[in-house]
Amino acid sequence: MMSSRERKKAAALQEKLQILRSITHSHALSNTSILMDASKYIKELKQKVVRLNQEIACAQDALRQNRVTVETLRHGFLVNVFSGKSCPGLLVSILEAFDELGLSVLEATASCTDTFRLEAIGSENLMEKVDEHVVKQAVLRAIRSCSGSGGDHHDDDDDDDDE
Repeated sequence: MMSSRERKKAAALQEKLQILRSITHSHALSNTSILMDASKYIKELKQKVVRLNQEIACAQDALRQNRVTVETLRHGFLVNVFSGKSCPGLLVSILEAFDELGLSVLEATASCTDTFRLEAIGSENLMEKVDEHVVKQAVLRAIRSCSGSGGDHHDDDDDDDDE
């Protein structure tokens, strides 16, 4: 015969198993099946965590794909561009954006292998008032139009670097 203490322990264990059953959305009736369902549920949660971490890493990589910084110089701008992928015509597209803003490229270095890098010094055309933000937005538009990734929302991902 069970003592009062053993009955309380058994009742507490049953209550905890029912809570576990509820949390894990189990429809099992036996204690063993409830524990098996809980184990399966935990494995599924672990897989979800791994998937979400991968999605976060991919999203962070996407944010880092296009990086544009613009710094105002005495008579123009220093523009640094990094794109995680190079597409045909990207350099031309960016240079056309400079031209549309009335900026003449005084000096530039570019690399267009797997990734795209550009460092350019552009002189400001005094006819048009152009600031860092305008230049940055024009370069980002040129990158998006070339790579066809119009849905990106990271135009201002590094505004702190612009000061």
